[in-house]
This record gives sequence, structure tokens and C-alpha cells, in this order.
Amino acid sequence: MKGTHYILQALATEGIEALFFVPGGLIDPFLSAFESTPQIRPIIAAQEGGACYMADGYSRASGNFGACMAIGGPGLTNMTTAVSTAWTDASPILVLSGEVSTSMEGLGQFQDASASSFNDTEILQPVTSMSLSVENPHLLNHHFRKALATMFGRRKSPVHLSLPHDVQEADISAAHQRLDRSLREPRILDAQAADRFWDRVAPGRDFDKRADKIAILAGNGAESFDGSKALLKFAETFRIPVATTLKAKGVFPEDHQLSLGVFGYAGTRHASTAILSKDLEFLMVLGSSLNERDTMHWNSRLVPQRGLFQVDLAPESISAVYGGGITVIGDVSAFLEKTMSEQNQLLYHLESGKNVRDEWINSIRDLPRLYDAENCSSDSIPIHPARTVAELRKVMPRETVALVDSGAHRAFAGQYWVSYEPRTYISATNLGPMGWAIPAGIGVKVARPDRPCVVITGDACMLMHGLEIQTAARFNVPVIYVVINNAAFGNVWLRASKMGAGPSKLTSLPDHDWAGVARALGLESLTVRKPEELAPAFEQALESNVAFLVDVKADKRFGTPVEPFTESIKSWSYHE
Repeated sequence: MKGTHYILQALATEGIEALFFVPGGLIDPFLSAFESTPQIRPIIAAQEGGACYMADGYSRASGNFGACMAIGGPGLTNMTTAVSTAWTDASPILVLSGEVSTSMEGLGQFQDASASSFNDTEILQPVTSMSLSVENPHLLNHHFRKALATMFGRRKSPVHLSLPHDVQEADISAAHQRLDRSLREPRILDAQAADRFWDRVAPGRDFDKRADKIAILAGNGAESFDGSKALLKFAETFRIPVATTLKAKGVFPEDHQLSLGVFGYAGTRHASTAILSKDLEFLMVLGSSLNERDTMHWNSRLVPQRGLFQVDLAPESISAVYGGGITVIGDVSAFLEKTMSEQNQLLYHLESGKNVRDEWINSIRDLPRLYDAENCSSDSIPIHPARTVAELRKVMPRETVALVDSGAHRAFAGQYWVSYEPRTYISATNLGPMGWAIPAGIGVKVARPDRPCVVITGDACMLMHGLEIQTAARFNVPVIYVVINNAAFGNVWLRASKMGAGPSKLTSLPDHDWAGVARALGLESLTVRKPEELAPAFEQALESNVAFLVDVKADKRFGTPVEPFTESIKSWSYHE
């Protein structure tokens, strides 16, 4: 078989259903190869960065990896921000790029980006765990398998293979064998370090010294389906309350009586009250690197009386900010399963504190869960973003996958959208590129065709990657786009408007007719100007089962529900 057929069949063997790409001369051999590999759906993006974002969305929703392709040189460099986004969020994607034939490298051929030219593989090296050119067709099978194994390392990450034109056309005798599950989902655990858990729960195994007020902060390291199930079982067995980071929203069902909601940026009152409480004795951090937003800007009150106990697969994800903690290298589900299998006398320490924790949790639940919840019923015109998110959540089924873009709408969605399962609230929370969710939603819907998919974005994000909505329409991918259109760079305007008229004007935008743009690109659409029009519009979009855009005319003046995070920033100081 040809190199192109090998690649497509290898993707199909790994359970990949779509390849997102932009055509170009350096990958022409792939165009006819799709005919012999019907298992792989070719989806053509408007721009290479959009194709990569689609692969990222596919990866996050499926729990598998995503795959995208472009020509080398300008196509690959267009993907750089998208690859960087996947890198910072530990999202595994396979990036393929076409290159001039090895016999033509360095001779000045059009779009030559090989090692003999400006070497685009080096451009991606800082944001991938592997970026190389397959210079010999006999190495294609080896390099492909190595790339996948590297992608599923302890820290999942993007990888890149450059495919010279002659390698694409060469005869390949090898056939790809599917990676073993142990490579994809390593159940690694430092068992000796994990045993130190009991040193904090019950020092000296002394029952009278046990910690009763224990809480869990779960990050995206607990997001695998096995991890989420293990977390739910552990929390329910010992009645331990669970907060999640914003990126891990949904890893623990937010309507569960033990749920505290999101802690950190756009977090709930329940989470901030519990996690920052002076009464908290012991905090289990499962799969979070404790970055700025996951820690309420590194709030000094985050470290409870007996310190932190942090579990993560990747050593580089272990926080260096807080002292006095215990760190364990390992998979979250493996740690929880080991802990629950301990001898009864150890588990009795956790069992005995359940009544104390129930009383503590109930006192927290007596408080209002959300900040500024009254805004969810606001009758303001232009429309309040909180009302938009609240009405959207009421209409959308429980199993809906929500993608949230970068901007003020991220804070509103983090606060007012409720998630019940892992991989149903998806956002690029670390690098935060604007417009990411618009193409990523296409990848999500392709990966999860059985679930409604809604993208919550803004008008400034639409200016970045809004043209990708035509990809959804063209390839019949029924994504619902909700544009919270406030005629501004929302979060930036909220800051700039306090600086004076000049900065305010620079961060304002024209009130574009995004519903009109959507219709011109093949979508169905509606414009909503009054709060009472929201629910009917969302119901129509859901029932249509086609790519649909709802242009919500919103007010830019409403501040985001991030007051605790803002106050934490004001009180913060760092000392070595």
C-alpha cells in the first residue's frame, strides 16, 4: 500500500473517525486515498489552525486522540497556536504535514520547509513532545508508532510528523498494529508515596488524631472515565466533598450533594468557602497542577492544617508553590482504588469522620451556591450574559456537551452552566486562544454525534475563527453556536473602560449581524434581542438538528462573577 493509505488505515485501526485538514499541493496524494479508507471522514476546514482546533476538540470529547493535516510551511505555521493550546492543556493530537520530496530538499522548490530550508519541524518542537520528518519510507511505521506512544506519555501531548511527498507515494509493506491500552492509559502509581496518605489522615495511625474535615480538589487528571467513576465511588463511600477546577468541570456531577462546584476562577461560593476554610484539615488535590486559576491566584489560605496531598501522573505538573505537602506520582484512579482496598483498620479512620463531614457540608450548602445568581433572571435589554447561559442550560438536555470560548462568557458559563459528566464541559483554559471553541465544536460533535453540542462564544471570538461555522454547515455537523454579542472585546473592555474614553473605544466593536453572516455561510440562524426570546430560539436550534447560530444581543457593561478571584489577587504577595 502507499504511504497515504498506511496513514489512513493506521488512524482507522486506532479508532479515529475523521481527519481534519486544508488541501494543498504537498498533500495531494491523500485526496484519492480517502476513497479506499471510508472509515475516515475527511473534513475540510477554512484555515489550518481551525483544522487543528477541530482535532483538539475531537480529542477532548472522545478520550482518544485527534488528527489533523496541512501542507508544511505556511499550513503548519498556521497551526502553531492551535498546537500550543493542545500542549498547554495536555490534549493528545497527531499533526501531519506534507513536505517536498526528499530528493528536492534545499533546491528552492516552492513551499520547501524541510530541514534544508527553514525546517518547520523545529518550529513545533517546543510545543510538541515529538516533531520530526519521516525521511525514509521504511521508517514510516516505526515513526508513526513512536509518535503515538509518545503522545500518550505520562503527560499527554501533541506530536508532529512531516511526510515528504515521496514517502506519501512510496510502497509500504508494514501494517499498523493498534497500541496496547496500557500505553494509552498507564496505571502508574508510586505505591510507597501513596501510603503516606495515612500519615496526614491519621498520624501514627492514631484514631484520636485523625482528620475529619477533608475535601477533594479534582483537576483534569481525574477526567478519564475510570478516574471519574473512581472519584465518585471514593467520595460517596467516605462522604468527602468534591470541588473541581474549571477545566475539570463535570468530572464530578455538579448536582450531587457532595459537589462543591468549581474552585478558583469563576468558582462557586460553596467551593471557595470549603476549600479556603480555616476549619479544613486536609486537602486532596487529584490531577491538578495548582496553577493560578485553579488556586484562586495562589491563595495562601489554600493550604489547610495538615497540608496538601497531591496526586498527578506527570512530575512537571506537581506544584512547587506550596510547602508542607505530600506529592505522589501516579494515576488518580489507581490511587483511589488502592486507597479503598486498604485494610479495614485504616479505612476506619475515613469511615469515622463521615458524620462530622456531613454536618460540615450541610452548613456550607445552607449558603447560596452561586455568586450574583439573581442575574440569571435579569430582564435587562440588551440581554444579561448570565440570563443567556441560564436559559441555555434549561433548554439543553442533561447530556449536552458545552464548549466555552475565551472571554467574559467563560466566567458566566463557568458559574451558571451545570455539568454532570466528564468531557461535557470543554474549554481551553490554560492558553485561552480566542475563537478556539468555534472549530473545536466541530471536532466534538464528530466525536460525540449522539449528544447535542453547543458552543458559547463571543463576537470578538467570531472575528478570529468565525468562518469555521461554514465547515459545520458544509459537512452537516449540527453544532449550535450561541454568540454572546456585546459589541466589544468583553473582558478587555471591562478593564479598558475604567481607563478612559480612548481605551474604551479601542476595545469596542461594531454590532455585526452574525445571524446574517451565518445564513450567508449556509447555517440556520436567529437574532435574539429580548430575554423572553432566548428559550424559544434555543429550542428551535436544538430541534433543527443542523448547524445553527443564535446571535444574542448582550450588554457589555455587566461584570463577570469572579469577585472572590479578584479579591484574592488584591491580597496576594509572593515570597521565596
